[in-house]
Amino acid sequence: MIAADLACHPETPSAAVRAVVVTLDAGAGMAGGADRAGRADRAGGVSADGPWRLCWRVVAAARLIVPDPAPPLRTDGLWRMTCMEVFVRPAGQQGYMEVNLSPSGAWAAYRFDAPRAGMRDLDCPPPRIAARFDGDDFVLEAELAPPPGDGPFDIALSCVIVEQGGITSYWALAHPPGRPDFHHPCCFARRLPPAMPA
Repeated sequence: MIAADLACHPETPSAAVRAVVVTLDAGAGMAGGADRAGRADRAGGVSADGPWRLCWRVVAAARLIVPDPAPPLRTDGLWRMTCMEVFVRPAGQQGYMEVNLSPSGAWAAYRFDAPRAGMRDLDCPPPRIAARFDGDDFVLEAELAPPPGDGPFDIALSCVIVEQGGITSYWALAHPPGRPDFHHPCCFARRLPPAMPA
């Protein structure tokens, strides 16, 4: 399991958001879970037995602007509004996948051959998205089909936060120098270990 605080890009401060916390549970074989025989996977590795579950919690989200509910359809350009993103790259490879999750319920998924190169739609089932305000916080939860392979996988987690007053901030596990770029290799800052043998 991954649990991480995202860092706000220093050139795009938020108006009010104090933190963004993300968790990723990569299927039934994660730490605290069990395989089909009931054996716990204490190493926290990847499992293909169930969906990947992610949760973003935006702390102090009173000024957050979220898009209106929409049909859960594949939609480009979601990053122009409040949007959560996950990138998955097989360790040691250049190619990766990107999934964008809108609070509206819309989504997008892409495959790349290298950073921002060879972009095309990723063939995958639609993710399940649930978004809500929880007191002063905003929470988006999603379930994704696991990527092919047993891992290990390098993971980048990020989000675009749009607030009242035309303020947009960019949050990620890590940021490269210069402008925000969630596709930069340094953003793949966490690793999911491979699946445990049965």
